[in-house]
Amino acid sequence: MSNHDSESHLGHVLPLGLLLKVFFGLVALTVLTVWTGSMDLHGFDLSVALIIATCKASLVCLFFMHLKYDRPFNGMIFLFSVLMVGLFLAFLALDTHQYQGQIKAKMADDLHALEAGE
Repeated sequence: MSNHDSESHLGHVLPLGLLLKVFFGLVALTVLTVWTGSMDLHGFDLSVALIIATCKASLVCLFFMHLKYDRPFNGMIFLFSVLMVGLFLAFLALDTHQYQGQIKAKMADDLHALEAGE
């Protein structure tokens, strides 16, 4: 058995410089998450947070889980999964404003009932 055959089970080894770049990219995205969390983005808060989180998850999957160097089919499955979660959240977001008036009215009624009972 050749030396190459015995080492074929090992994972892809990434250079330390690349791992440090990915690490500092993740740190920068985390700082960006904290910074945008303290801002008023006029209703786009959740969208911005999800975009940043998707970027961080993609970096982790691509480099630390070695998806970039794996079979292309696995990358397609990852991309399909991210797109399906995005589609689910988009459909969920379509329905958020429809019942806001009813929810606010119910909460106001409950608050008045609590105040009257005390």
